[in-house]
Amino acid sequence: MPNITVELLSGRTLDQRREFAEAVTAAAVDILKARRASVRIRFDEIEREDVANGGTLESDRA
Repeated sequence: MPNITVELLSGRTLDQRREFAEAVTAAAVDILKARRASVRIRFDEIEREDVANGGTLESDRA
């Protein structure tokens, strides 16, 4: 059973999550030969002030 955790900046829509979950599930079924019902995806939202890239907080970027 694949357990897939996705970390992403907050602000994605429910429709975006649905589309992503469908695509990742399809890939897991195709590549890993997993049963569709066994693919588990968990979304962890991260706030922009909790992430820095290149030494700059995402919340400080324009």
